[in-house]
Amino acid sequence: MTSRERFLKALRHEEPDRVPIHDSPWAETVRRWQREGLPAEIPVSDYFGYELVGIGFDQSPMFEVKTLYKDDTYIVETTPYGGIRKNFRTYASTPEIIEWAVKTKEDWLKIKERLSPDFAPDYTRVDWVGLRTTYQRARSEGKCLAFCAVVGYDHLQSYVKSEDLLVMMVEDPDWFRDMVETTTELVLRVAKLIIEDAGYTFDVAFLFNDMAYRNGPLFSPKLYRDLIMPFDKMLCDYFHSKGMPVIYHTDGDVRLLIPYLIEAGIDCLQPLEAKANMDVRELKKQYGDRLAFMGNIDVMKMAHPDPKVIEEEIRSKFEVAKVGGGYIYHSDHSVPPTVSFEQYCRVMELVRKYGEY
Repeated sequence: MTSRERFLKALRHEEPDRVPIHDSPWAETVRRWQREGLPAEIPVSDYFGYELVGIGFDQSPMFEVKTLYKDDTYIVETTPYGGIRKNFRTYASTPEIIEWAVKTKEDWLKIKERLSPDFAPDYTRVDWVGLRTTYQRARSEGKCLAFCAVVGYDHLQSYVKSEDLLVMMVEDPDWFRDMVETTTELVLRVAKLIIEDAGYTFDVAFLFNDMAYRNGPLFSPKLYRDLIMPFDKMLCDYFHSKGMPVIYHTDGDVRLLIPYLIEAGIDCLQPLEAKANMDVRELKKQYGDRLAFMGNIDVMKMAHPDPKVIEEEIRSKFEVAKVGGGYIYHSDHSVPPTVSFEQYCRVMELVRKYGEY
């Protein structure tokens, strides 16, 4: 069975030969693993047999990127989104945000103009050479191909300070809605360009929209329903019309939002942060007939010195989550550099052992 067949079968709530595998280690984690034995010449995705390949596009307003400062530890630079970020030189963690591009409605209107096809034709947002090469290689290897985009609240955090964005949702919902609508329309235009005009076919859509922290959603279910859900539904309707299930990434404890995500048309929820009280065993019982799940294997337990801890984590969750299909392996977040190469090799052994049907 190919990776593509395995992924799609699981997303149809059918049992494949084994649980599909994908993961997202930090770049710093990969560098640690290479020091500990991972062959530098082999991509980590190949070495561990990850089965999904994502293809995205430039969703930014295409501002010029400039280096403002750098030393041996940090780099400060402008972003294509018009902000300023401070990163570790390794880009191994979430950057410090120094400046946001949008503080007023006038700022947003200037951004909005740059997201229109009148400013930059949509075809300029696609790396056509990279797309063709990645696409052909993935197809020849039987991988599951995903069209990827950042959407909704999460995308707007590229422009607006999070605290201001939350206030905007309550005090000026029309402005917030206009931002979500504009960025959603961009995703749809480019998706249609690649899929309909250029003729590329994808197996799934993978949408990213962080909307929660460890104690719950950042905003009420009502605000999601009123301001974001109509546009998520618009995206789901389009991708479903192309035969593409939708995988939806959102960190944190999103349990209060799940009924609305299902109503919007989301097919699979990822990554199910264990430290945010997400437990695939409970979610499977409650929503397993309507939603597939991807993730929930606790990275903190991967790093535990007792190997029995991670084995019990994988065994106990797989034995519930994989029944009847509807489950894909992934860590409960990106794998951090606290996890050694030896520990992660053990994780992959256990995933294959307990993932067999």
